[in-house]
Amino acid sequence: MPAQKIKALVLDWAGTTVDFGSVAPARTMQRVFASHHIELTEAEARQHMGLPKKDHIREILSIPRIREIWRTDFKVVPGEKDVEALYAEFIPLQFSCLMDYSAVLEGVSEAVEGFRTRGLKIGSTTGYTREMLDMLLESSAKEGYVPDCSVTPGEVGAGRPHPYMIYECAIRLQVYPTAAIAKVGDTPADVREGLNAGAWSIGVAGTGNRVGLTRDEFSALPDSQRKLLLERARNELREAGAHYVIDDLSELNTLLDAIDARLEATGTEAHLHA
Repeated sequence: MPAQKIKALVLDWAGTTVDFGSVAPARTMQRVFASHHIELTEAEARQHMGLPKKDHIREILSIPRIREIWRTDFKVVPGEKDVEALYAEFIPLQFSCLMDYSAVLEGVSEAVEGFRTRGLKIGSTTGYTREMLDMLLESSAKEGYVPDCSVTPGEVGAGRPHPYMIYECAIRLQVYPTAAIAKVGDTPADVREGLNAGAWSIGVAGTGNRVGLTRDEFSALPDSQRKLLLERARNELREAGAHYVIDDLSELNTLLDAIDARLEATGTEAHLHA
């Protein structure tokens, strides 16, 4: 069945709707590895952001520099036992850090109301566990942001870049085809999740992982540095395959008008050649 317009959005959390700069997961990863005398660079902590957190830890341990430090310090190549042990340390640290960076981003609640006014349903996916996401749902509701459904990797067997969380959102929201869904997120993993689901995939550059700063830190930068960070973030998301890239959710309504126009003109195949 061809899609004639966008019917639903599936929004990411950290870096897209809450936690400007996706700071909470990056800082927690750095703290976990620092407890083992490994100082992760900002790039190392953020390279695989958007994945389920156990997968994220596994990918960090596969970085050659980190792998060599681990082998030298612990006389063993890091394996699954180490992944499990680090993940067990990560969980309580993430809970303690999460609420420090849980604020809903400026303009998100108003943007979501605008999306609902145009008849869209709102789903969400994440790399967090259900327990972590429930904390975010409770705090975000107090600030006026409540998605219609939320899905975590543990509920569908695998997280990003697999499409299963989006499929589950489609089931819960009763929306089809997936070409009538737009996935919106700030990491390459978000982009690939949308592409793998056959949905429109929209990257968010200005509030997300590649910027990697709090709003105050970002605002304090000289204009030239802000522009450089933004362009790098946009390029990363384009290279991941995003159909479109925006700086924040305030730009999405106008973009949806353009996507709807393309779908009305050409049907489902419009996004295959976007």
